[in-house]
Amino acid sequence: MAESSGAELATESTIQRCANSGSGEETDYVDRSISEPNKKNSLIRKMVEILLAEWESQSKGEGKIIDFHMPDELKKLFKLELLEAGTPDEELLPICRSIVDLSLHAGHPGYFNQLWGGLDEYGLLSAWMVEALHTSVYTYEVAPLFSLMEQYIVRYVGGEIVGFPEVDKVDGLFNPGGSLSNILGMHLARYNLNSSVKTKGNNVFEKPLVILTSEESHYSLQKGASVLGIGTDYVWKVATDTSGRMLPQKLEERIAEAKTTGLTPLLVSATSGTTVLGAYDPIEEIAEICERNGIWLHVDAAWGGAAMLSSKLRPLVKGIERADSVIWNPHKMLGLPLQCAMFLTRHKHLLLECNSNKSSYLFQTDKPYDSEYDIGDKTFLCGRKNDALKFWLTWKARGKFALTAAVENAFDMAEYFANLIRDREGFHLVLPKVQCTNVCFWYIPPKLRKHVDWNSESFKEALGKVAPALKRRMLDQGTIFIGYQPIEHRKLPNFFRLVVHCNPQPTRESMLYVVTEFERLGADF
Repeated sequence: MAESSGAELATESTIQRCANSGSGEETDYVDRSISEPNKKNSLIRKMVEILLAEWESQSKGEGKIIDFHMPDELKKLFKLELLEAGTPDEELLPICRSIVDLSLHAGHPGYFNQLWGGLDEYGLLSAWMVEALHTSVYTYEVAPLFSLMEQYIVRYVGGEIVGFPEVDKVDGLFNPGGSLSNILGMHLARYNLNSSVKTKGNNVFEKPLVILTSEESHYSLQKGASVLGIGTDYVWKVATDTSGRMLPQKLEERIAEAKTTGLTPLLVSATSGTTVLGAYDPIEEIAEICERNGIWLHVDAAWGGAAMLSSKLRPLVKGIERADSVIWNPHKMLGLPLQCAMFLTRHKHLLLECNSNKSSYLFQTDKPYDSEYDIGDKTFLCGRKNDALKFWLTWKARGKFALTAAVENAFDMAEYFANLIRDREGFHLVLPKVQCTNVCFWYIPPKLRKHVDWNSESFKEALGKVAPALKRRMLDQGTIFIGYQPIEHRKLPNFFRLVVHCNPQPTRESMLYVVTEFERLGADF
């Protein structure tokens, strides 16, 4: 942790007298007029030093992952009140330091809790540049370079990484997260089915629409169905195999059932890397079914899409180039800053036709440049963050070779961890084979090991209580941080899901450390 003195940050702000609101009392306050910014920017410079030191400390595994406090306790520790009077920089510095200290340190090598983790250094640089340059990417005139950059990335990733066959027809956008990208896919499929929906609404469909997806898919599809007025009851789940992969035969049966019952199949959403089990749906077979039935194929590769970079891992996403739309979140496995998520389609102009509103205060037609560079009208949003720079600068610095090597290493380390615990006392894998970099397992504490009976409901009930108790110890001690969940439709009690990322680079030593920490934390259960 970087040490600093608040005295170093004394500002030239004038101390004045003012009436304390509502009391008539006079009090000192700092004149923080926006028209008189602190020209020395000393607080910003000092915080950059602190944040860099913190980032470096995290990546080395120094300190706790989190200094965790329950909500009521945290409210007492950190004063959230906002006042009429401003605060001088020498007082703001320790406040900012406290914010850092009381926050999660996801760059710690013991953090495996979410599908995002540590931050690439070039990603950090790009994120700071995004904030400092402070623009919205909707029109070329306010974001000229970034508009070109986003369009280039969309074509490059769509053509070279996803493999859409006609690069000149590739289109897409960066979005604030995979959930919104999934909803955009549903929205686009609906417009493609009947463009009158844009003006007339869902009344243009004689039969109710239905979305088909695997029982392991992301919950954003249900949210999207609600937002689009389709209804969550019309998100039909398709059965999966024991590994969590959608069964093509069951998909065909569900499509036939939908048609027989008077519904119109709108979209099939396949998943490349499901959230919990890390399953890859068989896209090639699903694409065949969709093409035969004239159904839009959407692929949610938000998590597992990094496999597209590697020729070794490419078979996991075989057929993805046949999809109508694909989403990928480089902020997940690759370690780019939150958020960096892209939506791609092989149907040029459809995004613009579907979403364009031609707002005259932004998207004028008589500008001195071609209006196709005003890319903001392709989305149903208005202001858009410059997420493209995060991807471009990190890729420019690292290159595809290094990023591919990092992805392959993450997959290798996930498999290494699974092999470490496969026959180790006290551990039991949920699935025998790792598919993505999710490793799902139970930790069975010493007191339960004599009573292991997977057919016993009482054993499963007792086992389901282990993960929440161990997670509480993780929060208290801050040495490792791993999520847990049940899968109700598989009747699986709470189990841990270790998620291996590219950043910080996982090693055999860091994988073994997790195992030994489980054994230490759970020794007296």
